[in-house]
Amino acid sequence: MGLFNRKPKLPPADRPPLAPDERVLAWAAAGNGEGDGVVVASNLGLWLPGRGHRLGWHDILKAVWSGRELTVTPAERIAERDGYLVVADCPAETYLLVDPGDLPHQVRARVTRSVAYTVHHEVPGGAGRIAARRVAGVDGLTWTVRYDPGTPADDEAVAAETDRLVAAARASTAPADV
Repeated sequence: MGLFNRKPKLPPADRPPLAPDERVLAWAAAGNGEGDGVVVASNLGLWLPGRGHRLGWHDILKAVWSGRELTVTPAERIAERDGYLVVADCPAETYLLVDPGDLPHQVRARVTRSVAYTVHHEVPGGAGRIAARRVAGVDGLTWTVRYDPGTPADDEAVAAETDRLVAAARASTAPADV
């Protein structure tokens, strides 16, 4: 990218409260129908307008770029089980990015890079996706399960089968020399 094609630096008034080891990778002015703001991608996650906190890359279930709009679906933690979290989709948030620059690429690359393992499995009465995600600044993987709509997540048979599937997935991804 040439010197004259560079996007100006993020104005200080739009800079989110970054952690000491956090740096801005890309940003874009955005609107979501409720006012304007700035979407900021950092090495640790995504700052969205109207939120006082960052979404870690591992907390984004889906991010879609339409060519004009960035739609982000965050994860909501439903339950903590032995060795994994049960998550569900939060409402999707859509932002119109007039001058997106490198932001859509950074979001896609960072969300994709956070996924170390993902497999969809059937469980009694439904199905779910088991995923292992890398969390910036944390050793090891964070395991999650996102059940398909209609799957009885609180059912004992579903929980038992999920426990078994997560344990098998963890064993299959464990380093051989540990």
